[in-house]
Amino acid sequence: MKDMLAILDILDKTYPEAKISLDFSNPLELLVATVLSAQCTDERVNQVTKKLFKKYRTAADYANAPPEELEEDIRPTGFFRNKAKSLKNCGAALVEKHQAEVPDSLEELVKLPGIGRKTANVILGTAFNTPGIVVDTHVGRISQRIGLTQQRDPVKIEFDLMELIPQEKWTLFSHQLIQHGRKVCKARKAKCTECPLLEHCDYGEESISKA
Repeated sequence: MKDMLAILDILDKTYPEAKISLDFSNPLELLVATVLSAQCTDERVNQVTKKLFKKYRTAADYANAPPEELEEDIRPTGFFRNKAKSLKNCGAALVEKHQAEVPDSLEELVKLPGIGRKTANVILGTAFNTPGIVVDTHVGRISQRIGLTQQRDPVKIEFDLMELIPQEKWTLFSHQLIQHGRKVCKARKAKCTECPLLEHCDYGEESISKA
């Protein structure tokens, strides 16, 4: 078993203030930004939402938006037709079932169109301060590399990590691994020689030995 406390301590020292890089001012904006961030950089999403959030202020605004217009407004984020459909359907569901407010439970969030566990945990941890582990590509990749899971399925990875990590650290841990994945433990050309987690990482030691 990995020395989880040592790993958490290293992450706390390396990324003490890790947090989400999406811009938002309320739970609805965070939901929208997270949907748009699929297969898109947070930087580009933030460029798009700067105008989007001024135009669409309520769940009803998304629900009632003409599809083509909403698609055009979010086009730079990619996969804009599917994302526009998700936002429209999600807005309608919020209006019909939640008094136009974003629910604050995992059970209700994952019932919304286009909202899976990853997005739900982003919203819970960031907008409602309810701990949740966000398994994106960075979290999944790094967790596998440092031996915290052997799973490939994001939900199974999430449950493995929930067993290892104290609940109060779930959200911060997620943001720390995301930052680490962007800066050091990249999918290609990981900077293993610069990695503070190297002594806990078989992947890194093996990569260096092959270099």
